[in-house]
Amino acid sequence: MLSSNLQLLLCLAGSICGLCAPPPESCKAYPGTSSWPSAHTWAALNQTLNGRLLQPSPPGAVCHPSQSTYNTSQCSLVADEWKTYEFHVANPISVMWDKFDNFTCLPDENTPCSPAGYPAYVVNASTAEHIKIGVDFARKYNVRLNVKNTGHDYLGRSNSPGSLSIWTHNLNKITYNKGQYKLNGSGKVLQGNSITVGGGSEMWDIYVAADKHHEAIVGGGGKTVGIGGYITGGGHSIFAPKYGLAADNVWEMEIVTPGGDIVIANEDRHQDLFWAMRGGGGSTFGVITSVTLKTHPSPKIMGVAFMMFTDPKESIVFDLITYIVSQIPILMAQGLSGYNLATKNMTTPIQIPDVDSPDVVAKIFNPINETLHERWPDKVQFYTLLTQYDSWLAWFSQNYDTNQAGGSQYLVSRLLDGEALTGNPQKLKSALQAAITPSGTISVFMVGGKGVQEAKPRGGSNAVNPAWRTAYVHALTSEPFGPFNKTAENNAKAILDKEFQPLRDLTPKSGAYINEAFPFEKNFQQTFWGSNYARLLRIKREIDPTDVFWCAPCVGNERWEVRQDGKLCKK
Repeated sequence: MLSSNLQLLLCLAGSICGLCAPPPESCKAYPGTSSWPSAHTWAALNQTLNGRLLQPSPPGAVCHPSQSTYNTSQCSLVADEWKTYEFHVANPISVMWDKFDNFTCLPDENTPCSPAGYPAYVVNASTAEHIKIGVDFARKYNVRLNVKNTGHDYLGRSNSPGSLSIWTHNLNKITYNKGQYKLNGSGKVLQGNSITVGGGSEMWDIYVAADKHHEAIVGGGGKTVGIGGYITGGGHSIFAPKYGLAADNVWEMEIVTPGGDIVIANEDRHQDLFWAMRGGGGSTFGVITSVTLKTHPSPKIMGVAFMMFTDPKESIVFDLITYIVSQIPILMAQGLSGYNLATKNMTTPIQIPDVDSPDVVAKIFNPINETLHERWPDKVQFYTLLTQYDSWLAWFSQNYDTNQAGGSQYLVSRLLDGEALTGNPQKLKSALQAAITPSGTISVFMVGGKGVQEAKPRGGSNAVNPAWRTAYVHALTSEPFGPFNKTAENNAKAILDKEFQPLRDLTPKSGAYINEAFPFEKNFQQTFWGSNYARLLRIKREIDPTDVFWCAPCVGNERWEVRQDGKLCKK
C-alpha cells in the first residue's frame, strides 16, 4: 500500500513540475518584451558591424511634433517625395505602399505616428559578411528577420514590424563578363556574355551598365525594381517571350543562408538552393549578395500603340476585347510582347524587338483589322502608331513604369494559357467582363510564350511556377483603398477576389505570378508554385529548420502567424 501511494505521489509531483516549467519560446523576440536583446547586446552587434547597425526613425516622423526627429522643413520635403519610388528606395525602412507599415507614421501631422510598423534595427550591409553577421544574430537571439532592398513589393514581404532588417541597397557592384564565365567551384566554363551584379542593384543601373556593351538583360519594367526580389519571384519581362524569364537566365548566385553560411550556388554547387532561389520567392531561403545573369544583344525595338475605338455603350464592346485578347498567341508567335491594357476602348502599347520596318507591322495587324471590319462593319476603328527605338535602353528610357508610390492597393493576377485564350470565346468573354467591369481596365501582359515555355535554365530546371511554362498572358488588376479605413480595405479584397474568380475558373490548372499577386489566395501554395511546392518545402525545412526567414505568403510559412499585437508566433 505504501508503495502504491509513493508512486501516486511521485506521479502527481511530476505533473505539477511539468505545469510549472516555463513553456517553450512560441514567439519571435519583440521590442519591449523580456525576450528582446538588451541595449548592450545591440551595441555589441553594432561594434561587430563596425558601426553599420542603424536604428532609424520612421521617415514620416519628421512631420509629427511628438517625435524626436520632428522638422518642419524636412516634413515638406518628405511629403513632396513620398509618392516617388526613389524616396522609399533610399530609406532603410520605408516601403513603396503605406499599407505594409500599417499606416503607423504617414507624413501628416494629423495622423498617428509610432515606430511600431517598422523594423527596430537595420544592418546597412555592403558585404556578404555584414549580412552573415545579421543573420547569425537573428538566429541566436530569436529575433524576427527582414530583408529589404528597394521596398518595391506588392505583397509587403520587405517590411516586418519589430524586426532586425537586412538592407541590401548598398550591394550594388556591377561587372560585365565578356565572352565566357567560369563557374565557381567546378570551374565549368559557360560560353556567352554575362553580367554579375550585387544583390542590391536596381534595373536602371544594370541596364545602363549592359548597354555600354550593346547588351541587355531579361529585366523588369521599373527603374527601381531590385534584382534580388525580382529574380527570386521569377521575373517577367518583354524579353521573356524570346529568352525566358529572368530566373531562366541566372548562371550563378552568392547567397547567405539561414545558417549564416556564405555560399556559391550554381548547377554544380548547392544545387537545391540554386533551384529554389530562382522562382521560389524572396525572404525565404537566404539573401542574394550577387547574381550572374546571361546578357543578350540589345535589339532595335519597334514600339506599337494599337488603338481600337467603338462606342462604349455598344453591346459589342466585350466581343471586341475578347477577339483581340484571343489573338495574343498569334501575335506573340510573330515576335510581339508588351505591357498591355484591356479597356472598353482599347489603347495599348506593345513592342516588337528586332523589327525596324512599318511593313512588317502592317503585315501582322492587317488580318486583325480586316476581321474587325468584317464582323462589326462601321462599328469599330482600328489604328496603329509606330515609334522606332535604336536600343533596349532607348525604349526603356521612354517607357519605364511611371506609377506613383505612397497610397495603398492590393493586386490580383492570373496566368492565362493558350486554351484559356482561344478554347472557349464565350467563357473568355465572361471572365474578361467580370475582371474589367469594376475598374474599367485590366492589364494583359504579353510576357509568356515560346521563350518561357521552352526555356532551358541552368541545371535543367528551376522553381518558377510551372504555370508559366504554358502561359502567354500575365493578367492583373488592382484596387486602391485609403488609410485607416478597414471597411475600404476589406472591400478592395472582396472586389479583387470576386472579379478574378471567373479567370481562375477558366484556368483551373494554372496559377499566378508571385511578385504581382493577390496576397490572400486561398491555396497560395498551389497558386504560386504548383507542383514545385513539395520540393520547395522540403528544401526550406532542410536549410531553415527554425524559420530564421519568414514571410507571407511564402514557402513554409504555415507554422507561424502574425498576431494583432504585431508579434510573430507559432500557431
